[in-house]
Amino acid sequence: MLYSNLFPKTLKTTSSEESKNAELLVKAGFVDKVMAGVYTWLPLGLRVLRKVENIIRDEMNNLGAQEVLLPSMHPKENWQKTHRWKTLDVLYKIKSQTGKEIALGPTHEEIITPLVGKFTNSYKDLPVALYQIQTKFRDELRAKSGVLRGREFGMKDLYSFHKSEKGLEGYYPDVIKAYHQIFSRCGLDAVMTTAPGGGFTSGGYSDEFQVVSPTGEDKIYVCKKCKRAYNEEVKITKCECGAFLDKKAKNAIEVGNSFKLGAKFSDAFKLDYVDVKGKKKRAVMGCYGIGTTRLVGAIVERFNDKNGIIWPKNVAPFYAHLLKLGDNKKVSKVAEGLYAKLRRAGVDVLYDDRIDAQAGEKFADADLIGIPLRLVVSERTLKKDSVEWKERSKKDSKNVKLEKTTKEVEKWISK
Repeated sequence: MLYSNLFPKTLKTTSSEESKNAELLVKAGFVDKVMAGVYTWLPLGLRVLRKVENIIRDEMNNLGAQEVLLPSMHPKENWQKTHRWKTLDVLYKIKSQTGKEIALGPTHEEIITPLVGKFTNSYKDLPVALYQIQTKFRDELRAKSGVLRGREFGMKDLYSFHKSEKGLEGYYPDVIKAYHQIFSRCGLDAVMTTAPGGGFTSGGYSDEFQVVSPTGEDKIYVCKKCKRAYNEEVKITKCECGAFLDKKAKNAIEVGNSFKLGAKFSDAFKLDYVDVKGKKKRAVMGCYGIGTTRLVGAIVERFNDKNGIIWPKNVAPFYAHLLKLGDNKKVSKVAEGLYAKLRRAGVDVLYDDRIDAQAGEKFADADLIGIPLRLVVSERTLKKDSVEWKERSKKDSKNVKLEKTTKEVEKWISK
């Protein structure tokens, strides 16, 4: 991608933003704020979001789950069956020209449960796990913290259906393992956290995945021994492993959650199957969510400095940011040649080809955008037949021989 063609460019100043992720994502040209809790994902931001989604998709597929795409518009009747039409305070309700009321989906139990019920008759049809990556809508009274808490946002939701609680208990740890893998691949160390179940479960507790961050809205207490955490709302001082929790709470950002729903929703929609003995039984469910747009915001909150974003390699919009300094013909020719060579090698690279921008501006934009590897071609580097190599997460730079640069980049990507 040529920087001269990129839409839009970075901003010199931004309006006052309530969070670091909003400030940096807007200023660096990743998102544009339409109104509170609603953002346009611009080309750079969408590249990051798609990489996050594909990591999630990869792990969900490895888990054996199948991808679907459910509608955002839900019949009122489905929500009445679960008694959440009047009780879920964030539910957007709209009325069509015919007077029919519908909901904009904040979650999809009311759609996925009758769908699975339609195609489930025998015990042979279970277990089944279905997931989607889709836009959700929640009428948050206080949409704040940038893309961490929106009214329109992206989510991956997985739903599993089982013949018994035993089947759900057996599947649940596999999802937890996949979740840890997802967050690790995104560069995050997520802590599994016990929290109240809320309106999405049949009661009891749920499991959240929290990323410790000074800017996090949640407060968690971490076990000194096993490192499991507990949301402050749980109000306990001792871990299930028997050890005491840290006395001081840590701020954290929730990036995922999982619920053992039991028969809460299968009861509402009478999701039954016939077992091996010919007896009718009720299916049980699990639900597992990851906020995709929220995850991008959490990454930015976790990885930034005074100059801008520091993207982890796996989710960066590009692997390398190539800068040409000056308008010397030889510099231009070498930079364009390196850009072409990197692209032929399959390296995602953003090439700052601007001729009207000074070196300082290019360096500032590179730091702000936060691509993990910066490569600089200038008259100075060419005197040594080299390229300046600078990783965004490190202070020092080094010189790499021009003819070895592409191979070195490929090796660095594969680490």
